[in-house]
Amino acid sequence: MPATDRVKEILSHYGSDNPGVKANLARMLNHGTLGGTGKMVILPVDQGFEHGPARSFAPNSGGYDPDYHVQLAVDAGCNAYAAPLGFIEAVADKYAGQVPLILKLNNSDTLAKIEQPCSAQTGSVKDALRLGCAAIGYTIYPGSGLRNPMYENLRQLILDAKEVGLPTVVWSYPRGAGLSKEGETAVDVAAYAAQIAAQLGAHVIKIKPPKEHIEQPEAKKVFEKYHIPTKTLADRVRHCVQSAFNGKRIVIFSGGEAKDTPAVLEEVRGLAEGGAFGSIMGRNAFQRPKAEAIKLLQDVMEIFRKAK
Repeated sequence: MPATDRVKEILSHYGSDNPGVKANLARMLNHGTLGGTGKMVILPVDQGFEHGPARSFAPNSGGYDPDYHVQLAVDAGCNAYAAPLGFIEAVADKYAGQVPLILKLNNSDTLAKIEQPCSAQTGSVKDALRLGCAAIGYTIYPGSGLRNPMYENLRQLILDAKEVGLPTVVWSYPRGAGLSKEGETAVDVAAYAAQIAAQLGAHVIKIKPPKEHIEQPEAKKVFEKYHIPTKTLADRVRHCVQSAFNGKRIVIFSGGEAKDTPAVLEEVRGLAEGGAFGSIMGRNAFQRPKAEAIKLLQDVMEIFRKAK
């Protein structure tokens, strides 16, 4: 499709990148129901690796089959589908060209209980290129004692991906012994996570919807001194988007824990009002019956489509 003014504006913020990276960003921005709007709804299915098969797929047993998820992304009109190596290898041939694929290059599991989380690299840039992916994905855990090796590995992967024309989507999830459980989604911490991902070179940044809590005492002083609004989700999202180079990086928000449809849509309205570029929604979509999941994803897209 011809590039819209909004897509051209977004791509102009990535001036250091080569034409291949920009073409693949455009490939995702121009695909699906929201194509051309500058907004994105992505279906991620890494939960089987991250949380285990029963916890992830028993609520909707079709999800044990890799084909189910990519077909859901196609049928719903998502901008892209993201998954670990095994799921992408299982569907890349059959669904080539039907939906942009994002290969998530690192993953963790819940079998080991550790205070300083660090994901293992489970795929490569070569895998992403071989499978026709539009981007790579990578998770970092700001707040973990093992964050520095993750940052360093991510920097090299971003460089390698750029060389072959692939952008990078970064899951920036604060976690670790240095943070309280409430602090993992605190507004100051979420904004900090977005800033860190942007500074590391992420093209698309995924963070969790921020809560009103402020974790860092020094940040709390600044929020109070400069009257940074935090009362509504839209206020907090606006601050997180501002923290990613004043909105010059694509910031999308996770769907979070499973919740009922009214709660999902209410949260999405807050995200859209705050200027989020979109949602990356996994469990809240694929754990529902397929028709219900498609309807939910399309309702989410409509909220973002109408947002200014």
